[in-house]
Amino acid sequence: MSESLSETVSLSVVDGIATVLIDNPPVNALGATVRKGLVAAAEKIASDTAIKAAVLTAKARTFPAGADIAEFATGMTDPWLPEVVNTIEALEKPVVAAIYGTALGGGLEVALGCHYRVAAASAKLGVPEVQLGLLPGAGGTQRLPRIVGAEAALQMMVTGKPIKAPLAEKMGLVDKVVADDALMDEALAMAKAVMAKDGPLPRVSEMTEWTEKDRADSDLLDKFRAEHGRMFRGVIAPDHILETVRAAIELPFAEGMAVENERFMTLFASDQSRALRHVFFAMRETAKVPDIAKDTPLIDVKSVGVIGAGTMGGGIAMCFANIGIPVTIVEVKQEALDRGLGVIRKNYENTAKKGRMTAEDVETRMGLLTGSLNMEDLGDKDLIIEAVFESMEIKEKVFSRLDTIAKPGAILASNTSYLDIDHIATFTSRPEMVLGLHFFSPANVMPLLEIVRGEKSSDSVIATGMKLAKAIRKTPVLARVCDGFIANRLMYPYIDLAIEMLVAGTPMQVIDSAMRDYGFAMGPLQMLDLVGLDVITFPAEVNVTGELVKLERRGQKLNGGFYDYDEKRRGTPAPAAIDVVDKVRKHRGIAGDKELSPEQVMAGLLYPVVNEGAKILEEGIAMRAGDIDVAAILGYNWPAYQGGPMCWADIHGLPKIVAGLEAMGQKPAALLKKLASEGGSFT
Repeated sequence: MSESLSETVSLSVVDGIATVLIDNPPVNALGATVRKGLVAAAEKIASDTAIKAAVLTAKARTFPAGADIAEFATGMTDPWLPEVVNTIEALEKPVVAAIYGTALGGGLEVALGCHYRVAAASAKLGVPEVQLGLLPGAGGTQRLPRIVGAEAALQMMVTGKPIKAPLAEKMGLVDKVVADDALMDEALAMAKAVMAKDGPLPRVSEMTEWTEKDRADSDLLDKFRAEHGRMFRGVIAPDHILETVRAAIELPFAEGMAVENERFMTLFASDQSRALRHVFFAMRETAKVPDIAKDTPLIDVKSVGVIGAGTMGGGIAMCFANIGIPVTIVEVKQEALDRGLGVIRKNYENTAKKGRMTAEDVETRMGLLTGSLNMEDLGDKDLIIEAVFESMEIKEKVFSRLDTIAKPGAILASNTSYLDIDHIATFTSRPEMVLGLHFFSPANVMPLLEIVRGEKSSDSVIATGMKLAKAIRKTPVLARVCDGFIANRLMYPYIDLAIEMLVAGTPMQVIDSAMRDYGFAMGPLQMLDLVGLDVITFPAEVNVTGELVKLERRGQKLNGGFYDYDEKRRGTPAPAAIDVVDKVRKHRGIAGDKELSPEQVMAGLLYPVVNEGAKILEEGIAMRAGDIDVAAILGYNWPAYQGGPMCWADIHGLPKIVAGLEAMGQKPAALLKKLASEGGSFT
């Protein structure tokens, strides 16, 4: 018979073995009721003489997958998780953790507090706290090095990536890996076997073999930092993790726990953790559309048509083939179609060479792709996505024809990156079935998908678009119609003003270096070279990118752009680009003697982005500030530890941004001024 110990934890006893069951859907997060229930379970196990051993597991789909992150905002209550783990570990009766699904963060720390660990073969174990700008705070930094060694523990904690159960067994993190359907039987059998053993129970906090070995290697931590320097760049959590592991190696467990707690609290109060926690929640909010009912009927998409076999069309087709949906790709010329299908095959074969899929997988996915020169072949498709050249005239013709071809109820989508979806929809007799599906290049890689909601797009079409995004493993962000939607509109000032700074006199390497120091993987001019100078156009008749393109300098893909590149794609400022900048200066009558400091560059490029974000919110183009942040992070690689532009603005200080914009001669958005004057925030 099962006894309820809290709203989310129960205990039952059979043949002297207590089964402690956590039931806190959807991921059995270690919220307050779970923690209270686990302490009560430990007290029951300790006091009940009929109980000789225990198995700790969870209901539904996973072992606890971490703490209840929502409590970070509302405040944690007793008992704290470190106390819970210590209480379990201190028991004089053996406790076996039966692990399945994903034992992450606090879930793995609870398992480490148990005396034995049995894992299902499909289970994954990890400590992803670094992704929230934190470190494992319930003894993870002290127990993990003691059971697997400092190097393996650091690898898990600094990357935040989970490991599979068989590797965990090889490392010594779990005692046994078993078939998924045999987990509970094996865990109960282990509990029965160990309860008959004499002698002290194996407690991870008391293990010394690894700490003694690691203590003898005085260069271990310095070598790890040197070999994994990229993981430490710009972010503060990895340094704190490394120092807590140093404490695990050099100090007794209790003293190491004090170091862990101190550094956890330091990180928790940091701007980086605040930003990363914001991103964590924002990523989970983007798919929610408040004004669309949950029971809105969805359109069943079992077949897809893509118009255009170029870079975008091919990447989009791959997204659907990857999940088993057949795709017909239409082109106007056989040569273009063959080239596009060839690129897709090459992409899949390269993935296979890296061991991420088999040769059979390649053929299966290619078998789902059909090429055609006849748009009539799209007549039976459930979803048709146009991915042709960014010309409104061309798109008008495509949608006019699609309207006569597509079956009733088919969704008609444009992959346009900035053109007016509402105008495109007028070239059909069914504007309610039209929406934008703006993939970012390369479409099969980039995680962002802007779902563009036209004025007449039906709720079913939008809801289906959001669901499809998840199915093809994209993060959807809903946008209304405007020039550039969210991400491109948001970042246009960043790119435009970077070129203006260059023309005014700031060297390109100063501009790019300032933004790399902020956290971007590359600066704005480097990014233009990577994307291609022929992709983004500027209105002025004589402008830097236009003049470079006239010289057949299109960036990394052809002859270099702002930079010349060596065989390893290392760039140096190009004399040809400097000459072009001088030409533009002379044409515009600019002296070119206004060199900005890195701090001025950062403010001059980021403050206008925040201002544009405020306008996007004012106009209702984006539903939430968090959606803007997610679009910037996933679409333009905005550093996640800065939280995206809107979260960064809140942390940086809205009054400071308003004053800075006014000093630059720019008019702050009404929403930005209002929030700044009222002490409000975007996020």
